[in-house]
Amino acid sequence: MKLGQIPEYLEGLNPEQLEAVCYEGNRLLILAGAGTGKTRVITTKIAHLVKQGKVLPESILAVTFTNKAANEMRERAMAIEPYCERAIIRTFHSFGAWFMRRNAKAFDLRSEFTIYDEDDSAELVHSIFPAFNKRDCGDFAFLIAKAKDYCLAPDSPNLDFISRNPEFRRIYSAYEDRLRSTGNVDFGDLILIPALLLEKDETIRNRTRQRFRVILVDEYQDSNIAQFRLLQQLAGSDTMLCVVGDDDQSIYRFRGAEVKNILNFPKVFPDTKIIRLERNYRSHQAILDLAHSIVIHNENRLGKNLLATRPGGNRPIIAFLDDQDQEVEFCAHTARQYVKGGGEWKDIAILYRTNAQSLGFERLFPQFDIPYRIVGAVRFYEREEIKDMLAFLAILANPRDEISFKRIVNKPSRGIGATSLDKIISFSLHNGADLIEASRQTIASIPRKGSEGLKEFLTLVEEAKTSFHKDMTVKENSGDLGSLISDFAQKSGLLEFYDNKDRISGSHKKENIDELVNAASDHPLSEEGLLEFLDDVMLDQSRQRNENNEDSVTLITMHNTKGLEFPIVIVTGLEQGLFPRNDEEGDDIEEQRRLFYVSVTRAKNQLYLTSCRWRRIHGKLFETMPSQFISEIDPSLYKLWADSRNKMRAASPQYHSPSMVAPSQSNISAKKSEWEPGMSVYHDEYGNGTVIKVTLSQSAGPLVIVKFETGKTAQFFPKYTKKLEKIKN
Repeated sequence: MKLGQIPEYLEGLNPEQLEAVCYEGNRLLILAGAGTGKTRVITTKIAHLVKQGKVLPESILAVTFTNKAANEMRERAMAIEPYCERAIIRTFHSFGAWFMRRNAKAFDLRSEFTIYDEDDSAELVHSIFPAFNKRDCGDFAFLIAKAKDYCLAPDSPNLDFISRNPEFRRIYSAYEDRLRSTGNVDFGDLILIPALLLEKDETIRNRTRQRFRVILVDEYQDSNIAQFRLLQQLAGSDTMLCVVGDDDQSIYRFRGAEVKNILNFPKVFPDTKIIRLERNYRSHQAILDLAHSIVIHNENRLGKNLLATRPGGNRPIIAFLDDQDQEVEFCAHTARQYVKGGGEWKDIAILYRTNAQSLGFERLFPQFDIPYRIVGAVRFYEREEIKDMLAFLAILANPRDEISFKRIVNKPSRGIGATSLDKIISFSLHNGADLIEASRQTIASIPRKGSEGLKEFLTLVEEAKTSFHKDMTVKENSGDLGSLISDFAQKSGLLEFYDNKDRISGSHKKENIDELVNAASDHPLSEEGLLEFLDDVMLDQSRQRNENNEDSVTLITMHNTKGLEFPIVIVTGLEQGLFPRNDEEGDDIEEQRRLFYVSVTRAKNQLYLTSCRWRRIHGKLFETMPSQFISEIDPSLYKLWADSRNKMRAASPQYHSPSMVAPSQSNISAKKSEWEPGMSVYHDEYGNGTVIKVTLSQSAGPLVIVKFETGKTAQFFPKYTKKLEKIKN
């Protein structure tokens, strides 16, 4: 396109974007770095092809991964050229359903077939194998879906890659037979079956290729094996095929995404033109330089270097902190200072690797009067595995708690059916006995399998009760409440149960249990300690439910930040063993490095990184080392955080001698507080009350727990609230 002949809708594109939009070759790979305007490029390219009369809009197929992205792509293309409405712009799975309904006879299906979701698939497994419990059925349904993502049939010799369970092949085969006999399909079939049909049926393959002269794929780095094979069959030698993606942002391997799809694209499709979009419109150069210094250590990448279009900016800051509590306090202090300077809470995002790490922020942010929202996950105490653990503790505290009893007595399955549960509860109600005693009294009338399972549960309860100390202050060398939770999780089978779920689905349920152990480890192993912990949990939940302000700090995992941006980003938990984990190596390390890259490139104006010397793991303090990723960053690209006394927390990424006493066990205990138990206080909202407990932190000052005359109990950091006042006697 000659200078001076650029249409208005192309004005404002930078040279690389313009080249990508106007390129007319049959194979194009657009390597679009973070914040480089890839959505604008792909939507403008669709509109450009239609406006220039290069192709009919009906012959354009554009696919992406979410309905939101597909709708945005359609709307932006139509804003330039309304005829783009006739283009096929869909998600991969939506296109698969569209294709299958139009070729139903070839699939030996009726066009009105039903698409089974995950729950439907699990129910189908259960109907075939009624002896399986529903949780196992859900796990097998997940494994079947994963097999289809990798284009693996029940008779595939590589099926062991999905599961080594010797029964899985038989279950998968029976599932497929039943699904086909009903004339329906599942979610995985929407990609797998079209790919296999197009491979086998030349007539349909040629007809489809004639229909779609242009194929565009967004977020190509997130494609899986089945989607790649489908794309291979859709694209003929004369098809204009354009994929847009960033190999440095491929972070979803646990969902089946295969980074090799984009890395090998030029090899699989010869004569591919590669255009790199490297002009970043989001971040300052200092942030981009740090990001580049991270990802450049990956061997498997196509390579690019982002250049900021925004001038100025400060170097990222790394804070080497003592422990998790100080990490939360650092984030709170940073957020408050930003807001005091005129910013908004919603400008700030705090990132962590796993959802378990949200607990510290959930517990303390309300006490700092910092509004927050959790994105992409339920609140910590509302998670299934945490509610299971708390249900057991609730039964220990109150053996008449019917809801908690029903939740935990048969989890994992101990063969205790609904009829047996009804019998236990009925005995309790009619005889005034608690549920533990009712279980003992009715166990003889319960079927053998259920009675054996009930005996196991009663043993767990008895062992837990006998482990309590009479003296609430006793803790050293005799365990804490965290050790009881850890012991129950292991002996009950729940730890193994959730560990299996983690391996199957890539969840972090076991890590959440570990974090609950950490939270409970500060409480003594006594009835008083148990009640105190349950009270604290209830208070935390109450405060969290009141957080509905849209102007809130975002708490989010690194994975969930993909596609988002924030003026201020704090990436937490950068310790070896946590990020990355010690068991990660090779391709795993490269993916985690890409995850780090994605995390830091979410920041527009300022980036903070935190690493703790001490981290509580399994209820015990362990000394850690900074993440290996920190050591890979050029030291000239960041500043070290200085505390309020203008002293460096650390002179380098290396911590002091391991012989140093953990911070939570040293200076804190030596401090004295002007707040003491028994002190009379007044609060503007709650009225008169009495201080019942005071704990001390390094930088937040005393945490004061007050019981008010109304019966309400609440916690405060006086340093951060003016509503709590001492009453002089």
